[in-house]
Amino acid sequence: MKQVDEISGYKYEGSGQNCSHAYLLPAVDEEVKRHAESQGGARRLFDLGCGNGSVAHHFARQGFNVSGVDVSSEGIAQAKAAYPDLRLEVGSAYDDLAPVYGASPLVISLEVVEHVYAPRDYAATLYSLVEPGGVAIVSTPYHGYIKNCVMALSGTMDKHFTALWDHGHIKFWSIATLTSLLEEAGFQDIRFRRVGRVPALAKSMIAIARKVG
Repeated sequence: MKQVDEISGYKYEGSGQNCSHAYLLPAVDEEVKRHAESQGGARRLFDLGCGNGSVAHHFARQGFNVSGVDVSSEGIAQAKAAYPDLRLEVGSAYDDLAPVYGASPLVISLEVVEHVYAPRDYAATLYSLVEPGGVAIVSTPYHGYIKNCVMALSGTMDKHFTALWDHGHIKFWSIATLTSLLEEAGFQDIRFRRVGRVPALAKSMIAIARKVG
């Protein structure tokens, strides 16, 4: 049986941000700031699927106490080398992480859910990591009727679905299916933002889901 770090398949070229962060982080920053202020300045944040640690570092620079895990030992090695002061460790969203890391008022998980083989296990772990009254911020590539039609007509399906990427994109989510997954896990008050391009052709969508206290 394959070990946990053998099911990643994502290759990191360094400890910096990638091109998706340019359109993801401005909206995530707004949501993190909004929730932190509503909670009287809560400054703890957990990054589920932290990769090379670049986003964790981004929030640590804003004064957040950040920890996180990623299934990629390569990503965590680069994170530890670049950001040794952060608690970033090898771990899986299928693990019971809350007893180890505790619950946080803010949990982010950017471009992760489309890579997991067992999304309900992932959502259960995500829910357990959010403290009552806290929020989870989850991003994933956006899919809707118009965008799907445009991709089909423009012949870009193969490039988008990356079938030759080992352990790459396992599932593609719509607003309806991701809402159902998060509601099944126990989240409430779920809303979405679409980022990158015009909304109908957005590159990614961001779900903001609350764990009722």
